[in-house]
Amino acid sequence: MSTDTLTRVEIRPLPDSFAAEVVGLDLSQPVADEDFRRIHRAHLDHHVLVFREQRVTPEQQIEFSRRFGALEIHVLHQFHLNGHPEILIVSNIVENGQPVGLGDAGYFWHSDLSYKEKPSLGSMLLAQELPSEGGDTLFADQHAAWETIPPELQARVRHLKAEHSYLAKYEELRERSPWRPKLSDEQVARVLPVVQPVVRTHPGTGRLGLFVSEHFTTRIVGLPEAESRALLEELFQYATLPQLQYRHRWQPHDMVFWDNRSVLHLAAGCPDHLRRRLHRTTVQGDKPF
Repeated sequence: MSTDTLTRVEIRPLPDSFAAEVVGLDLSQPVADEDFRRIHRAHLDHHVLVFREQRVTPEQQIEFSRRFGALEIHVLHQFHLNGHPEILIVSNIVENGQPVGLGDAGYFWHSDLSYKEKPSLGSMLLAQELPSEGGDTLFADQHAAWETIPPELQARVRHLKAEHSYLAKYEELRERSPWRPKLSDEQVARVLPVVQPVVRTHPGTGRLGLFVSEHFTTRIVGLPEAESRALLEELFQYATLPQLQYRHRWQPHDMVFWDNRSVLHLAAGCPDHLRRRLHRTTVQGDKPF
């Protein structure tokens, strides 16, 4: 297994996976420019980077995240970390009858913020409290998914566009769990549907990848409803083939940084009585093309 040596850290590709582990970096300290450039390159190459044993403050997580770009403020202000709106609390914990975070985040396969005109470049998720069992996160490589699709289907979808909506499954999720608040008119106005290419070009590498998901993609533009639904279901199957997936089994104080332009992700879930809390920052990206 090849290992790239950085100034202070190294990138270790994870076995049988496209993901990689960043070893030897303490994100509570400033990251040298040379290290940052190599981490940035590794993020493009591996799509998912795992930083172990990161005992960082919210300010330090935000500072490192901002090295990659402007940060998004999630529409669910109810679950912002107090004093740090850049951080979304992802948690199944309920205190005094109220959820402290978004407990069903990642219930369906998706790419974060694909429903915005400028979807996310990437997301950083920092483990705060982990369950004794379950709680894994799955990632699926959308470049590999595109390369798996038969040529005739590639030709059919290459230049199609699809609508993405944050509200696509929102009410369904509200019925399933106590975590989804009723959205205000102002919140709904912030997540109006957008149209994205079905196949996007990664702005950092030029690689093609699928850009649809079961959570947010509602229809193929210009196709009858039945045909649109059948085509999307076929694409969803290619997008999440088991051989394209990396399963992250969380360890205490893990920080995982994934590329929303390259992967879909899914929360595998954990028993309801086991506490789970993570803090997420989300980096704004570019308009897909």
